[in-house]
Amino acid sequence: MIYRLLALFLMSASVAYAMGPWRDDCHGDTACQVGDRSYHVLEPDGWDGETPLPVLMHFHGWARQGTVVVNHERIAGATKLRGVLLVAPNGLGKSWDFWTSDTGDVPFADAVLEDVAKRYPIDPDRIYVSGYSYGGAMAWRYVCQSGNDTAALLGIAGSIRQTEDCPQAPAEVRHVHGTSDTVMDFPLGPGGDTTYPVALWRQKFGCDTATPRGDWSVVPILTLSRVEWTDCTQGRVALDTHPGGHFIPHGWVGRQLDELLGREPTYP
Repeated sequence: MIYRLLALFLMSASVAYAMGPWRDDCHGDTACQVGDRSYHVLEPDGWDGETPLPVLMHFHGWARQGTVVVNHERIAGATKLRGVLLVAPNGLGKSWDFWTSDTGDVPFADAVLEDVAKRYPIDPDRIYVSGYSYGGAMAWRYVCQSGNDTAALLGIAGSIRQTEDCPQAPAEVRHVHGTSDTVMDFPLGPGGDTTYPVALWRQKFGCDTATPRGDWSVVPILTLSRVEWTDCTQGRVALDTHPGGHFIPHGWVGRQLDELLGREPTYP
């Protein structure tokens, strides 16, 4: 999958630079069509129209659509300032089918990324997948099932079962969940294990030792605590927890993108 995306970029780059097709038919609130389905896309501020872009594909929450994502301060506000192309697929019935591996939403998301690569010069080594709530679970399902070699999963307050057998995996996993979440409950493990929300990836990556990284925050009203696994036989895993409920923490998406892109973390 990732090599097809790169090939599409190389073939379409000269046309894209000359004609700017990203401006012609869909952008922001105006959806791009992929067959009988659609998605939204938002460019970063100050983009020169030529430099290959990292991509954040974000799956919206239940009863929402991609228009919410491309206008969301805590998502689009982060990508616009960091040179990242934001891609927001639209779920059927404003929801996602992430419950089992037998889902049409994974090939749909693959088709979205292929279409994005026809419209924009993208960096195939920096494709990040995110989502919130039901969209967080869909992001987990996507990186579990898709053949796309995604660089990182950024999961927010939603996941699939930790007992799933995933044939694929991203290069890196970052997840955040509130311990008081009552919408998609914080998944405590045996004996009250608070690291259980990433048990699936810890097992798949062969991670052993949890390393506390301490508390951090970007706004005074919320403190997050981070645990990382960096001794894995492949990949790495990070888990941020906070005492709150079901929401996207201020600055969380931006912080993850800064770290993944090798930038000094800033807010917003």
